[in-house]
Amino acid sequence: MSRVKVAMIGCGGMARHHIRQMLKQSESTEITVLCEPSAEQYTASAAVFSEAGLPPPPNQPDLARLLREHPLDAAFIITPHAYHFEQTKACLEAGVDVLLEKPMVMNAAEAQGLMEVRDRTGKLLVVAFPGSLSPQIRKAVGMIQAGQIGRLLSISATVWQNWGLGTVNSWRQDPVISGGGFLFDTGAHMLNTVVDLAGEEFVEVAAFLDNYGRPVETLGVVIGKLASGGLVTLHGCGEAIPSCASNIYVFGAQAILRTGIWGELLEMQKAGKPKFSKVRVPHHMGVWEQFLDVRAGKMANPCPPEVGLRMARLYDAIRASAAQSGHPVQC
Repeated sequence: MSRVKVAMIGCGGMARHHIRQMLKQSESTEITVLCEPSAEQYTASAAVFSEAGLPPPPNQPDLARLLREHPLDAAFIITPHAYHFEQTKACLEAGVDVLLEKPMVMNAAEAQGLMEVRDRTGKLLVVAFPGSLSPQIRKAVGMIQAGQIGRLLSISATVWQNWGLGTVNSWRQDPVISGGGFLFDTGAHMLNTVVDLAGEEFVEVAAFLDNYGRPVETLGVVIGKLASGGLVTLHGCGEAIPSCASNIYVFGAQAILRTGIWGELLEMQKAGKPKFSKVRVPHHMGVWEQFLDVRAGKMANPCPPEVGLRMARLYDAIRASAAQSGHPVQC
C-alpha cells in the first residue's frame, strides 16, 4: 500500500506532539512538506524529524503555493482557530482530504460553510477531537445506545488546567483569533465528548462564565437539559494548579460509566458491583491513525464537520446565557 502523502499546516507545540505519533506510523504515512510562517517553530519541528533519524521536510509558508507545487493526499491543519475555515476550504478545493484540529471553526456560519465545501468537493473532512475518534468514546456511545446502562439519567463532566496562566500573551487569549477562552479551547473537548455520549442535542442551557481578569473566559459552569429530559453539568476550571485532566460520569438507571474528555479511559460500574471495572477496547495511536482508518473506509467518520456546527451552536448558547447572568437559553 502506498503511503499517504501529508502536509502539516501549522507546526507549533501541538503539531509536534502529532508529528511524533505520525512518525511511528511511517509504513502508512509520509510527511512531505510543512507550512509554518515562524522560523522558530519550523526549526523546532524540524528537530523532531532529525531526532527520529529522518531529513526534515521542506517548509513552504505560503499555503496556496504549497497546494500548487506539492502532490498531496491529505493535510493536517493545526493552526490558530481563526485560520481554520480558509485553510480547510483551500485544501478541500485543491482535492486534499483534511484532518482539522479542534475547535473546527469560529462560529456556526463557518461550520455550515465547510459542510458545503465538503459536499461540493466530495473530499473527506475529519475534526481531530481525540474523544470522538477514540475507541473508548466510540465504545461508550455504543454501550449507551444499546441500553447497557439503562435509561440515561444525567452526565457530569469536569475539565481543569492551568490554562489562564499558561497562555498569557499568546493568541489563545486573543478573542479575535481564538474565538473564545478555556471552554472554547481545552473545554471544547468536554463539550464535544459530552454531546457524543448523550447522543442527542441540548434543548436548554444556563451558564456562568468568569474571565478571572483575562481577555477571555477561564472559568465556567454550565447546566443543561437534553431533548430526552436528561440533565448535564459541565465544569471548566482554567485557573487550576499546574495540571491538565478531566472526568466524565454518565449515570444510567442500571450502571455508571466513567471516562474522560479525550477518551483517556473507560470504566463501568454495574448495579450490585462495589467498584468500577475497566472496559477493554483496542489499542490506538491517536487521531492520525483513526483518520487513516476513516479514509481507508475501515470505519465511518465519527467526527464530521457536523460536530463543528453542533459545538458552535452549544458554545453560542452558553455565552448567551452567561451574558444574561445565567438566564436559561433555548438551544
